[in-house]
Parts: sequence; C-alpha cells; structure tokens
Amino acid sequence: MSSDTTAAHGHAEEVSVWPLVISAGILFALPFAFALQFVYHNGLMAALSLGLGVPMIVLGIVGWTREAIGTAGPAEGLTPPAMGWFILAEALIFLSFFATYWVLRLSSPAWPPEGTPEMPILLPAIMTVVLVSSSFTIHWAEERAEKGDRNGFLKWLLISMGLGVAFLAMSATEWSHLIHEGFVPGSNVYSTSFFSITGFHGAHVVVGLGIFVAMLIPALRGTLSDGLIRSGSMYWHFVDIIWLFVVSQVYYW
Repeated sequence: MSSDTTAAHGHAEEVSVWPLVISAGILFALPFAFALQFVYHNGLMAALSLGLGVPMIVLGIVGWTREAIGTAGPAEGLTPPAMGWFILAEALIFLSFFATYWVLRLSSPAWPPEGTPEMPILLPAIMTVVLVSSSFTIHWAEERAEKGDRNGFLKWLLISMGLGVAFLAMSATEWSHLIHEGFVPGSNVYSTSFFSITGFHGAHVVVGLGIFVAMLIPALRGTLSDGLIRSGSMYWHFVDIIWLFVVSQVYYW
C-alpha cells in the first residue's frame, strides 16, 4: 500500500517486534534451559540459556509497554483482537505443560514421588482468593473507565496491582520455604512440573502487572485508552483462569 493510499484511509499498519523478542526469550528461558539441565545435564549451558532468555523477556515486556504508553496511544500489538490471539497462543503453551503433568501423574505408581515434602494446603487457597479477587477489581476498574471516572479507575487499578504483587509475594515465600527444605526443580518429576508450571504462571502475573503499568501511566496523565484497558483486563482474567487449573491440578490433585 502506498503512502498516499495509506494517508487517504487514515490508517497505517503497525508492526511490533517485541512479541517476537518475548517469544524468543521464553524459548531460551524455558524449553532450552530445561532440556540442557535435565536431559543433557549441562548446568553451565542451561545457565547461559536462562541468562539469555530472561533479559530478552524483560526487554520485550519493557519495549511492548513503552509502545503502549507512547504519545500516539496504544500500539496495535496491545489491542483487544491481537490480545485474543496472544492469549490463545499462551493457552496452548500452558496446555503442553498440563498434558506433560497429566502423563507423569497418571503413569506414576505412587504420587507424589518419594522426596516430596508435604505441600501446603492453606496458602494456595489464600493465593486463589487473592488472585480471583483481582479479577473483580480490574473489572470494576474497567467499568469506571467506561463511565469516564478517572479516579475510580485509578483506585481499582491500583488495588488490582496490589493484589497481584501480594500473590507474587506469597508464591515467592512458598518457593523459598520449599527450596529451604531441599525441594528443588531437580528433586523428582513432581518438583520439575511444580516449579515449571507455577513459575510459568508467575511470569504471566509479572507480564500482567507490566500491562497494568502501561494502563496506569496514561491514566495519570489524564488519558484513558479503552482498547488498552480492555486488553489488559482480558489478559488478567486469562491469568486468573489459568491459576484455577494450576491450583486444582498441581496442589490439590
């Protein structure tokens, strides 16, 4: 399409490189790092892969967030239709994690395997209440934004962010306790699944908080982007729904 034609239609296609950077980072940080550690038993290469992947993920999140809070408004990559496809791709990745877990769980003669400490029951229940509550608060924030209530939107958005941070803090506390007991990703097949699935979900909570920041900054400037707010709300609801699968399968089954 020529520039004249583009100008006549008043719309130009926008392409963002950051989703590709994030995807490549996930590839290095998860399957490559785990394969190098647990299949090839090469800790150095696994650490290098992780060291390459994690910064790429962080860089991608920062870049994508900067696009979303630019002066020209939210980038095309964060609009609701694009977010729907992004969520579908992420759901398929989670499905692969769960399918692997189900195969291991159903083929094992005893579960959990030997060497697994007693898993907490109360803490994941509290984490579930906190995260599910954040779905309601972000929905209320979205409703306030639709009515042009900037202060109401900011209040419920900040509450949602606080609940997300509280969830991550509880998850980190749980990980620290388990690792202190000697339960690490290489302890047995359950530990590998546990840290992989909960860690991957935690990474999505971090991404969701990054999107919330991308919503917060324009709101503080006095502008509310309906598309970005809907996209952020969609993603957060997805993260909450996935957690229900995580907690029911990994903790209570």
